[in-house]
Formats: sequence, structure tokens, C-alpha cells
Amino acid sequence: MSDATPETAEGPGRGFVAFRYTDFRNYFLARSISRFAFEMQATAIGWQVYNLTGSAFDLGLVGLVQILPFMVLFPLAGLAADRFPRARVIACCIGGQVICTGALTYLTFTDQITFPIIILILTGAGLLRAFQLPSEQAIIPLLIPGRAFSNAVAWTTSGNHGARIAGPAVGGLLLIVGEHVVYATVVGMLVAGFIMALLIKANTQVVSRERITFSSVFAGLRFIYNRKLILGIISLDLFAVLLASATALLPIFAKDILQVGSVGLGILRSSVTVGSFTGSVLFTQFPIRRRSGHQLLVATAVYGIATVAFALSTEFWLSCAALAILGFGDSVSIFIRNNVISLITPDEMRGRVNAVNSVFIGASNQVGEFQSGIVATLIGVVPAVVLGGIGTICVVALFARIFPAMRQLDSLDPDDLVRRYQ
Repeated sequence: MSDATPETAEGPGRGFVAFRYTDFRNYFLARSISRFAFEMQATAIGWQVYNLTGSAFDLGLVGLVQILPFMVLFPLAGLAADRFPRARVIACCIGGQVICTGALTYLTFTDQITFPIIILILTGAGLLRAFQLPSEQAIIPLLIPGRAFSNAVAWTTSGNHGARIAGPAVGGLLLIVGEHVVYATVVGMLVAGFIMALLIKANTQVVSRERITFSSVFAGLRFIYNRKLILGIISLDLFAVLLASATALLPIFAKDILQVGSVGLGILRSSVTVGSFTGSVLFTQFPIRRRSGHQLLVATAVYGIATVAFALSTEFWLSCAALAILGFGDSVSIFIRNNVISLITPDEMRGRVNAVNSVFIGASNQVGEFQSGIVATLIGVVPAVVLGGIGTICVVALFARIFPAMRQLDSLDPDDLVRRYQ
């Protein structure tokens, strides 16, 4: 670690205090580079699969095989993050993805690629990412002192959103040359991420010594259930995304309602990420310090209101603004949720708790898109999205009542959170 001290978190340049610590810098680069590479690869995979098969179902299958390993293996992935050095787990997972993408590059360049081979490779990569994510989330408190933790969370989230914005754009440009060029570039980026992960030297992890039993594997679920603050925060996000998920319906809005075509669809999709990115960058300089529970509930209600506004809008610019506000509201939820979960959870449990949290998030996104399609089929696209937004607002009111610990959450100061809730 660098010679920075915890006190520097309150001095000049406090908005960048997390980067004063060498381990965090290496972690940030490893995670951001691998996310950037993933987004580039996802863009090329979608293009290649559609050219190979011309099937929308096959495109859906590509997404399924990447998320399914995590849905199945999350208890083991969380346990691995608590029983093995997290930096090494991250490095091994990125290294395995180098091999997967290397195979994709070679088979594409030699024209031997087929759809079943792509599915097989993506399944392997999905398995590796399933073990990577809990370790990535659980390691942050080990890299920096508590006073810089909120800043680290904000910058980590900003890096993720930045990758989601720039990765598809760079991948799309490289597709002009060919899919193999995208994959070769991804290999190079993953090698760089692998090296940065190896440079993380944090050795303060509290390794779980529990005997491996059914109870220890699923201890994360039990811990969350017994901590009503964490349960409330995770559940609020779950229901908000489940009810107000309009992402799957954006092509319909772009084509039939707003009539802006494929270019407009791309702008609509990016508007959400731009709003989230703006919020996460703002929190690096002006973190939420007080009335955190109140701000979480308000931000989630704004998420629902913005969803309704988007559904009712017939103006393209207004629709983009509503989606950006929606994304900003989500960034508030992410910032508060990550702070609370990481700081309240004892280190020997962080892997398993973060694995459960990630499954909740992944399930809400996937199932939310599915349910929005079903409801839209039954009652129409606009009524479905309006209903989802109103439902989110109602959930906020309900959760404010049944989870008083969430409503009363004030300071995100690490010492306060540990003293009151751990």
C-alpha cells in the first residue's frame, strides 16, 4: 500500500483519495479493464451469432448461458471468495477468460467457429465470471482504510458504467475490421487485467475456517435474513427492477412510439447508463453522508416516477431525459447498497453475502425483462410500463413502513455502521 493515511480522506483531493492506495489502483484497473473487455466481446458475440444463425432465440441463448452458471453456482462462488485469497481468485478467473477468448479468436480467424462452439466457450467464461464477481465485491474493504471506502465504491461503480458506455462503442468500431480483431483486442486487455490482479498484495483477509456443510454454503442467505437493514435494501432494489424494467421493451418504443429507428434505440439504451455514470462520478466528489435511508427511498421513488414519465412520453428528448433520471436514481441505490452491505458484513462472510446480492440483482434484471414482455403482451406496452412504475412507487411506500431500519438509516460512516448494525 502507499504511504497515504486514513486522515488524508478528509484533506485536499478527497474525491480521489481511493487512488492514493496502490492495491486499490491495481484492483480498479483489473476490474475496469476486464469489464471493458467483456462489453467489447459481448458486442462482437451478438453480431457474430446473428450472422451465423439469423435467430433471435439464439441471441437470447447467448445471454442465458452466461448468467445461468452464476445462478446455479453462487453458493460455491461465495464460499470460494471467503476461503481463498480473493485477489488470486480474481486473477485466476481473468486468466481463464484469456484462454476462452483466445480460443474464440483462433477459431474465428481460421473460420472454424460454429454456434455450438460459441455456446460452449461462453459457458466456460460464464462459470469463471461467476466466481470472479463475489471476490471482486468482497475485496474492496481490504484495499483501503474505512474513511476512503465510500470513495472507492463510487469510483468502482463509475468504472463499471464507463466500460458499459465505451466498450460497445469501441467493439462496434473494431467490428468494421472483423470479429477476430475484437476478440484479439479483448485477449490483450484481459492479459493486462490479469497482470494488474496479480499485483494486488492485500493480505488482511479473514479467511473462513468453517467446516464445509450445507449450512456454511448458504450462510450468506441466513445472514441477510437476520439483518433486516440489508434484507430491506436488497429487496427494495429487487422489486423496483422487477416491476419497472422497461429495457426489454425499448425496441418497441424506438420503432413504433417514438419512431427514431435503430440509432434512436442506441441513444435510448445509453441514456440509462449515462445517468448512472453521472451519479456515480458525482458521488466520488460529493458522497452521501447523512439521511441515507431517506435518500434511498426517495431515489427509488424517483426511479418509478421516471419510468412512468418515459412510458407516457411521445417526445424523444423527454424520453431520453426520463431514462437518464431513472439511471441516476439507480446510482443512488447502488452507492448506498454497496456501502451498507460491505461494511456491515464481517470479512469472513463478505463473499457469500455478495454472491447472494449479485444473484438478486441478476435475477431482477433477467426476470424483470421477462415479466415486462408478458405484461406488455397482455395489456399493451405503455400501460405495462406505467403499471410497473406505479408499482415501484407503491413498493417504496410499503418498504418504508415494514423496514424501519432502512428508513432510519442515517450516516454511512464505517464506524457508525459497524457499531449499530454488525
